[in-house]
Amino acid sequence: MCQLLGMNCNTPTDIIFSFTGFVPRAGITDHHSDGWGIAFFEGIGVRHFVDHYAAIHSPLAELVKSWPIKSTNVIAHIRKATQGRIALENCHPFVRQLWGRNWVFAHNGDLKEFHPTLEGLFTPIGCTDSERAFCYLLQAMQQQFGNNQPPRAELAEFLQQQCHILAQYGTFNLMFSDGDALYVHCSTNLHYIVRQHPFASAALADEEMHVDFSQLTSQQDRVAIIATSPLTNNEIWCQMSPGQFIVFVDGMPQGEECGQNRILSA
Repeated sequence: MCQLLGMNCNTPTDIIFSFTGFVPRAGITDHHSDGWGIAFFEGIGVRHFVDHYAAIHSPLAELVKSWPIKSTNVIAHIRKATQGRIALENCHPFVRQLWGRNWVFAHNGDLKEFHPTLEGLFTPIGCTDSERAFCYLLQAMQQQFGNNQPPRAELAEFLQQQCHILAQYGTFNLMFSDGDALYVHCSTNLHYIVRQHPFASAALADEEMHVDFSQLTSQQDRVAIIATSPLTNNEIWCQMSPGQFIVFVDGMPQGEECGQNRILSA
């Protein structure tokens, strides 16, 4: 299976710390070495990087680790191929346009016998079950709502229903965003943490690195980090339940109270 990393926050923030802890899982502390990618929303634009080389050997990953790109929504992925060859076109996250907006999608899992009828703009370029699921979701959204994007709450309800349908075909851990919100569905394994005032220090679990966030933030900042498994070893992360669907907006999981939405240092 692959691994996912996402960030949603209320002010543009870089993801260098979390991404640095994520990269070793592409062949050092784990075996997800069949490509990687990351997408940053900047306004209505998307800065998108993918590479079919393992992240631990990718000069592009080293660039991202050293470049403080600031964004309010980020989705990253390291791949362990289950369907589709190791190739650039099969690397997540995938990016498409709908309703005059960029949509970014990444998936961890394996959908068996999932072959929906796809047409028009929403046809896959590569040969993964993940890209098929992305095209299916966009097509379903357009068929349901036509040419106008619905309110966030209405869209979230529809996406939750669709995620439950897709999960019937296999494992479907999802991150999906249009830059306004980050939609997350857990099928088997996802965790999140919300960092906000009073900020404290955090130490990575997969790399020798720690950061004192109190020296880098203001009292108004709030950042949610979502990952397949916790990236730090001195914080309490909230584990999502199978079938759970959460919408993150401005660094806050809507309607959730796990960990009381604040950093807790051990």
